[in-house]
Amino acid sequence: MAKKQKKINLGVVGACGRGGSFKSACDALETVCVWAVCDTNEKDLAAAATRLGATEQYTDYDTMLAQSKLDAVIIGTPMPFHVPQAIAALKRNIGVLSEVPAGISLDECQDLVRACRTSKGIYMMAENYTYMRPNAIVREIAARGLLGTPYYAEGEYIHELKGLNEITRWRRTWQTGINGITYGTHSLGPILQWMPGDRVVEVCCRGSGHHYKDPRGDFYENEESCVMLGKMARGGLVKIRVDMLSDRPHSMTNYQIQGTDGAYESARAEGEANRIWLRSKNPSPDRWMNLADLGDEFVPEAWKKGMELAQKAGHGGGDFFEVLDFVDALQGRRPAPIGIDEAMDMTLPGLVSQQSIIRDGEWMTVPDSRDWR
Repeated sequence: MAKKQKKINLGVVGACGRGGSFKSACDALETVCVWAVCDTNEKDLAAAATRLGATEQYTDYDTMLAQSKLDAVIIGTPMPFHVPQAIAALKRNIGVLSEVPAGISLDECQDLVRACRTSKGIYMMAENYTYMRPNAIVREIAARGLLGTPYYAEGEYIHELKGLNEITRWRRTWQTGINGITYGTHSLGPILQWMPGDRVVEVCCRGSGHHYKDPRGDFYENEESCVMLGKMARGGLVKIRVDMLSDRPHSMTNYQIQGTDGAYESARAEGEANRIWLRSKNPSPDRWMNLADLGDEFVPEAWKKGMELAQKAGHGGGDFFEVLDFVDALQGRRPAPIGIDEAMDMTLPGLVSQQSIIRDGEWMTVPDSRDWR
């Protein structure tokens, strides 16, 4: 008879905001218990605790780590808190599932990597766009080698957020108050998984100028459309565009990848289909296929088994599958798919792009966290 798995006690910080949106994913997993919640919003904290089914509630994160019996934390707080809160947990050998990006500076990313190297706690970055069904299908196709050698890719995040800047005010500083790619992991993350074993080694970045002012009459420091080119270790090229300011309908994410034996383009407009060409399916490169038609063949096993549960979670099921992977890593079944080095591969190019755009698009080296020993 199989031994019953001990429940994992989770603490959720940022429970009144983004952290609270992990509820459905946690509820769907029998091995997970949201034991404690934490938020500085004392007025709404009790309601968040009730909604998440938490036994304990805290307004101070360090107090929660010291007093609560936690196996892991989910960090759903604003960007500048990701690293200090992750390090505080890792120092206590508590696992961490952190929202994106992993950090906001090269120096603090080095601190985070060092903390991960010395902790018994598992670290994973919660890049949920890598878990969206089309992206997961393309990842499986790439893993089977059916794209051939991938050598070019594009990712875009086009999501007008000026109004949200005034509600979640930290965005006005950390997403639109700095020039360059400040929020690029949604665009770069899936691409790196489609180019397995590769990483961005150099970047350059330019912007489209400043055309919008905030309600106080100040121009946003972030240029409306910032474009980063990244040179890959294996010689390929990626292009990342992030635009959170331009007045236009919501376009969210767009992706392309080109390989020697296949190509993929995500739908760009309502009514379009995600389209793919694979030499193994059609030797002559003259006709696209609908990616959805390949779902039964290439959708990951986890999707087949967990789709009903995943539909109840956010981001197209992504929140469920990333929590599932995190729990599997905590229980030793497999490594976290976006561990500390993968998180750095997704985060560091954007941070270096912020230096490049200041230097008129100068090509700059992206450090490899694997060298930070």
